[in-house]
Amino acid sequence: MVARPQTAVSGGTAAGPRPWTLSVDVGGSGIKATVLDAEGRPSTERVRVKTPQPSPPPTLVDAIADLAGTLPEADRVSVGFPGAVRDGVVLAAANLGGEEWRRCDLAAALAERLRRPVRLLNDADVQGLAAIEGRGLEMVITLGTGFGTAIFQDGRPAPHLELAHHPFRRGRTYEEQLGDKALKKVGRRKWNKRLRAAIASLRSLVNFDRLYIGGGNARKVTGDLDPDVRLVSNEAGVLGGIALWRDEGVVELVRTAQPPAPNPLTHGSAAT
Repeated sequence: MVARPQTAVSGGTAAGPRPWTLSVDVGGSGIKATVLDAEGRPSTERVRVKTPQPSPPPTLVDAIADLAGTLPEADRVSVGFPGAVRDGVVLAAANLGGEEWRRCDLAAALAERLRRPVRLLNDADVQGLAAIEGRGLEMVITLGTGFGTAIFQDGRPAPHLELAHHPFRRGRTYEEQLGDKALKKVGRRKWNKRLRAAIASLRSLVNFDRLYIGGGNARKVTGDLDPDVRLVSNEAGVLGGIALWRDEGVVELVRTAQPPAPNPLTHGSAAT
């Protein structure tokens, strides 16, 4: 558990029907957030800060709490996290580093700090929920600091697989070949050629009906794509947060971390 002073989700004004959802998209280089109304519409401008480096759990919780403090008060929180997540617990976070992340109950830590119920899911899953059509077998890949993947069957997230760390070519993984470090090293032309090879590999592996490409580096994809492959806005990383509370096929899969009950002895109780 990350022990920090509690911080309410507050700041600014918003519009739209309640409940309001603070939707946070954690990336290896940036943390983005907005408040969504009950229909999933942004009620505020999206805000962004750099992801602290290094970023152990207490530091990331602080950063999210500080960002939340600049936004209107929300009723609940959705978080997309760049790593393996199960039931709100982080199993691994390669791009945030350190053994400190292994088995970290980040959802519970955020619920305690923000004093709101929290739902946490892999960031590619959250981004996909804003992009997919909800029919057939759909796949999402995210191109950013690392390489994220998510798979959906008829709109329902499949168990998360860390395909980013699976061997892709020449003994290296998808992330090693297509992450931001590789892009900067080999340049856009060669990186795009690798991406086409990765799409072909994933097509053979998954047999997807549609593939969506998101993340901050999706804007660097050049050339024509196959008809069943499309680019999605990086805004999807926060817009998908509403699905964690609204979509029936998703809600039943995601654990809710509840904030601790107030202690009456420290909240104005008349007890003697």
